[in-house]
Amino acid sequence: MEDLTYVPHWVLNVGNYKITLNSVTLLTTWGIMAVLVVFSLMLAKRIRTVPGGWQTISEVLIDGFYGMVIDALGPEIGPKYFPMICIMFIFLVLCNWIGILPYMSEPTKDINTPLGLGIMGFFIAHGTAIKVKGIKQYVKEYFQPIFFMMPLNVVGEIAKVISISFRLFGNIMGGSIIILVVSHLVYQLILPPFLYGFFGLFVGTVQAFVFTMLTMVYISVQIR
Repeated sequence: MEDLTYVPHWVLNVGNYKITLNSVTLLTTWGIMAVLVVFSLMLAKRIRTVPGGWQTISEVLIDGFYGMVIDALGPEIGPKYFPMICIMFIFLVLCNWIGILPYMSEPTKDINTPLGLGIMGFFIAHGTAIKVKGIKQYVKEYFQPIFFMMPLNVVGEIAKVISISFRLFGNIMGGSIIILVVSHLVYQLILPPFLYGFFGLFVGTVQAFVFTMLTMVYISVQIR
């Protein structure tokens, strides 16, 4: 059961500081990003008036997300954030699915990945709010409905980042632990293939969608 606690890592010495990096998370994340770039370039070169299979799937996915983003953020701001929302979902889906492959590990099983995306969404949401409302109105809202509520409002904003990040991390890590424990109990004969399909494909897709939608709603709430 060492797989539950063992984390492959690189240690970098920078001056008087020691930096520990999860090697599997880094390699897998960069590999997924490389696949997305290559696939996008290949698909862009094969765009046809009469779409084929991959182009049809891509257009359906893009149209669906575009409609949701416009509904949530409005026709003025929505198109600016649509590429980020769409690629975030695709990236998270691949991060969650890759654990199905033998000897591969989900980057989202490392808290740094969902937390990093959550922090990114936090700064984008608040940066957009300042741009749309102005700094005076933005700061004023933290003192609503009564001025001494400001500390609670700040804590509430930070809690949103922690909530969406740990929700994704907890579901993916929990699924991996269940699969690992059951695999050892039944010697990887009966249930593991079903569990990989359920947690990898179904739960992975749902959690990627939930994280993406919460990020979009978070931005939407800030600009209202």
